Amino acid sequence: MLDAWHNRRVLVTGHTGFKGAWLALWLHELGAKVRGFALAPPTEPSLFALADLPSLVEHVEGDLRDLGALRAAFERFRPEVVFHLAAQPLVRRSYREPKETFDTNVGGTVNVLEAIRLCESVTTAICITSDKCYDNREWTYGYRENDPLGGHDPYSASKGAAEIVIAAYRHSFFSPGAQGRVIGLASARAGNVIGGGDFAEDRIVPDAVRAVLAGVPLDLRNPSSTRPWQHVLDPLGGYLHLAAQLLLEPVRHSDAFNFGPDLGGVAKVKDLIDAFYRELGRGSARDVSGEQHGAPHEAKLLRLSCDKAHNELGWRPVFSTAEAIRRTATWYAQVMLEKGDARAACRADFAAYTTKHKAVVST
Repeated sequence: MLDAWHNRRVLVTGHTGFKGAWLALWLHELGAKVRGFALAPPTEPSLFALADLPSLVEHVEGDLRDLGALRAAFERFRPEVVFHLAAQPLVRRSYREPKETFDTNVGGTVNVLEAIRLCESVTTAICITSDKCYDNREWTYGYRENDPLGGHDPYSASKGAAEIVIAAYRHSFFSPGAQGRVIGLASARAGNVIGGGDFAEDRIVPDAVRAVLAGVPLDLRNPSSTRPWQHVLDPLGGYLHLAAQLLLEPVRHSDAFNFGPDLGGVAKVKDLIDAFYRELGRGSARDVSGEQHGAPHEAKLLRLSCDKAHNELGWRPVFSTAEAIRRTATWYAQVMLEKGDARAACRADFAAYTTKHKAVVST
């Protein structure tokens, strides 16, 4: 899986964001030739800047909603593999900016698929959506890839709609007997990721770090909400693994896949933060859930079933939730509190993942 990327030409949308920056840096470390297409970094600071990604990958600043600019980025680079991560990724922001959310997450995905359809060099593509693409009915079992799509909030609805668009392009243009050529096209649905370098608004770990830096308690809006937490390298490793499989068997693996933690990785927000602050050695939190009158709806319970990725791809998560929390706290302590080297901190996590991945594969 990790040895499939040497000299591959890979285009990553959203490489200025949290997950996209990690993926672009990892692909570079694996020997790929990487071009990124994205808006300017959405936060200050950002992993994109802290790790000095522009010195390692080709950076093209552009908007997914501009099909002309997107097509030009494809045609000039001629990628073989595309990872589409660019999105408006925040639930609460989707209530403030619903049109931007749908235009970016649905219309932007259409544009990426059009650019893929019209760029003959592309053989493989993975579009990353979200575990929130499912019609969440607060079930206790994990959602499976064939469960109904939907969404209460604009963000979740946009991700469900994007999945329908992806499936339509797959069947209409990229499958044997379709109007276009065969392309390995899959969608990936991941759970809540944590890891160093996330500075987004309204996300629990960045909020926790900001509270520590400001010397104030962290306000927990939904301390009892349950999420499938995982280190950012686990779903990214899943995407790389899936893409490597698609390169070998594009028809067989062109489908939707969940990438989430084992069942032990499902935890309440309060438990996550308590463990994070223990690892960090500082910080405190307070429950403000009783003060959230009129707050936007947010799902309380969400689990994923990853049996399909386990059985069909041979993929399994590498880091336990405890190690994911420890590594995340270590990254922020080294980079944000001790002013250490962000790229070196990322490389330490890559090395740990690679070592543990070999152990997981061999068992």
